Amino acid sequence: MKVLVAGANGQIGKQLVDKLKNSGEHTPVALVRKQEQADSYAETGVETVLANLEDSVDKLTEAVKGNDAIVFTAGSGGSTGEDKTLLIDLDGAVKVMEAAEAAGIKRFVMVSALQANNRENWNEKLKPYYVAKHYADRALLQSNLTYTIIRPGGLLNEPGTGKVSVGEKHDRGYIPREDVASVILAALDEEKTYNKAFDLVSGDTPIEEAVKSV
Repeated sequence: MKVLVAGANGQIGKQLVDKLKNSGEHTPVALVRKQEQADSYAETGVETVLANLEDSVDKLTEAVKGNDAIVFTAGSGGSTGEDKTLLIDLDGAVKVMEAAEAAGIKRFVMVSALQANNRENWNEKLKPYYVAKHYADRALLQSNLTYTIIRPGGLLNEPGTGKVSVGEKHDRGYIPREDVASVILAALDEEKTYNKAFDLVSGDTPIEEAVKSV
């Protein structure tokens, strides 16, 4: 499966590209917005496409063509303002969904945020971020795409444990970014994750087993 990773320069995105490349089953395509990022990936033999999530849907459609699946793990980052959160985490995500539909790509994996689906459980300090994630997820639910929405807890830079907990409603929890990338990889062609959304934190269940239990 040829998998376009939107947000390939991010911390989860970089790990996912590596895992896809080493999987023996998938071929990653890194969507990045800077030439130096593309050059860096090209040095490792990874195909890249230059695009900006603030581009038009038509431009993004051209950028995503030829892929079998899209993983959206892009984000505006903590150093930008609420305007970029809207433009990237919400509108950027929706435009990539529209581009996927226009390009005939059915499979779409979204990296969201823990309990983004439940307003009562949002972190007040990150409310604009949660609003963006909530409505991007809702747009995906209403699309014609074969979606999986993964809602990870607090992200850690520790090595992955390979064991997680998935479900509909988790209290606050944490998870290494490496394990999030591994769950995305496992979910891509696992039919039990198709058209499903779930919270994801560290736990006691091996990842392959966890994604089959969704």
